[in-house]
Amino acid sequence: MSATRSQRLLASLFADDALPSVDQKNNRLRAYNPAWLVVGVSLWMAVVANLPLWRELFQLRLINSPSGAAFAMGLASIIAATLTVLCSLLAWRWTLKPLLTLLLIAAAFGAHFMLSYGVVIDTTMMTNALQTDAREATGLLNLRLMAIVFVLGIVPSLVIWRLPLAYGPWARRLLQNLFLLMGAGVLLGLSVALSFQPLASTMRNHKQIRYLMNPLNSIYALGSLAVGSRARINSGVEPIGLDARAPVIAPGGRPPFLIMVLGETTRSGNFGLNGYVRPTTPELEKDQVASFGNVWSCGTSTAASVPCMFSSLGRAAFDARNTDYEGLLDVIQRSGMAVLWLDNQSGCKGTCDRVPNASTTSLQNPQLCPNGACYDEIMLEGLEKRIAALPLEQRERGVVLVLHSMGSHGPAYYQRSPDAFKRFKPECATNDLQNCSQSELLNAYDNSIAYTDHFLASTISWLKTQQTTYDAAMVYIGDHGESLGESNLYLHGLPYAIAPDLQKMVPWITWLSAGFEKSRAVSTQCLKGRRDEKLSHDNLFHSILGLLHIQSQVYQSRLDAYAPCVTRGQAEAKLQ
Repeated sequence: MSATRSQRLLASLFADDALPSVDQKNNRLRAYNPAWLVVGVSLWMAVVANLPLWRELFQLRLINSPSGAAFAMGLASIIAATLTVLCSLLAWRWTLKPLLTLLLIAAAFGAHFMLSYGVVIDTTMMTNALQTDAREATGLLNLRLMAIVFVLGIVPSLVIWRLPLAYGPWARRLLQNLFLLMGAGVLLGLSVALSFQPLASTMRNHKQIRYLMNPLNSIYALGSLAVGSRARINSGVEPIGLDARAPVIAPGGRPPFLIMVLGETTRSGNFGLNGYVRPTTPELEKDQVASFGNVWSCGTSTAASVPCMFSSLGRAAFDARNTDYEGLLDVIQRSGMAVLWLDNQSGCKGTCDRVPNASTTSLQNPQLCPNGACYDEIMLEGLEKRIAALPLEQRERGVVLVLHSMGSHGPAYYQRSPDAFKRFKPECATNDLQNCSQSELLNAYDNSIAYTDHFLASTISWLKTQQTTYDAAMVYIGDHGESLGESNLYLHGLPYAIAPDLQKMVPWITWLSAGFEKSRAVSTQCLKGRRDEKLSHDNLFHSILGLLHIQSQVYQSRLDAYAPCVTRGQAEAKLQ
């Protein structure tokens, strides 16, 4: 083929008007070639929608010099070229504009949350987003979010949909897409090669950068979730603790009644029980509870922590698993005891799927549900009827009730405490946290802890009314911590390896009635003496089984936080 003929072929491929022009005869604008739209939108997202990335690099002083500026240009080219490669695969009449719109909106939302709260987008954060219910989503809405999404997402999307495109015959469209893909691939390879040294160093020393590349971070997180979830779904849920047995209660004895309260977004250091300078837990202190003050979470979000903390695997094995396994509640139920999960949150994340469960989020109560979202005390309303509905044979072996609380769920911390518990003022009364001072934000959060203190004390009071029938106990443990503006970070959900300790340290509080202490031969005073022992969510599964004296090969005494304070030979509840 001659050079002239080759030139004519290439010209015909992009003749539709690589550039727009006015058709004088019909007095209308000729259409754009879709390739230009793909390139333009990719550049927009790479440069403008990545403001959080450029801010982070600037604060790390990595782009504050001529060589740094060159690195920034190389990184922008890498992002734009990668997006172009991906979009070129779907640059067809019925897919291109919807795809670009979806990417723009996703990039706009990602930019807002990374800019406003200092979070990053990884598989955990994407899981949180996918599992967020309408109530949680509404709590995140504010003017800043709407402004950023409008400018970065909606405006360019409107431009895209008004833009005329000329796709041409499918064969030519296929060739143009292939040329676009190859061109972007070449640019990507050159950009990586030219930027390799600073790029490798940055990714090695500052791992958070890889989670700030917008919207590639969202695309990668979704892909990882899809692959991992598909593998586990195909393998099903493996049973555990098939040999589990709860003690048969001796004549004249009482079965145990354990309430596990699952805390939400609770920082261990903000509990007065753990040495906090503010009196955030006065009611619990009167109840003579034992508090472990050095406890580490399984994850930095509810979606990561809750399934993990109820698992027998431990954090490392849970994160690496290829198969889903039953959890703590399955083993307790299999042992013969009654189990109930009561939720005032956004669900149990699969933990309660095979046990009786109910939700209080839609209940109507003017005092406890004034703004649509209910305060946690709503879970104590009508509790006797809920327990009575459980099978009698199982109740006679014991009851385990899990209360999944709303706790200190942000960013609207001010909505988590009634007026009577707003002891610390002035408080931040908005979900736009950057518009509040550090002290106002801390006041709002501490007020939510003060209400949690009251809720837990009320739970203990309710348990005391059951002592003629049961030996009662309560265990409270948080799912993850929270950042309140420290190091310019807010909320939670950072990858575990780079998350601050404030997002990983959680409270673990235990109250035991006199009857429970006697029948289970466990000493509260002994537990108080172990308050500084380092524990984690890895201990919860085995500690609860041990506290209930449930026998199973899956139980490991070395991970039982209560075991050092139990005198097994003195227990009155015996196995037959």
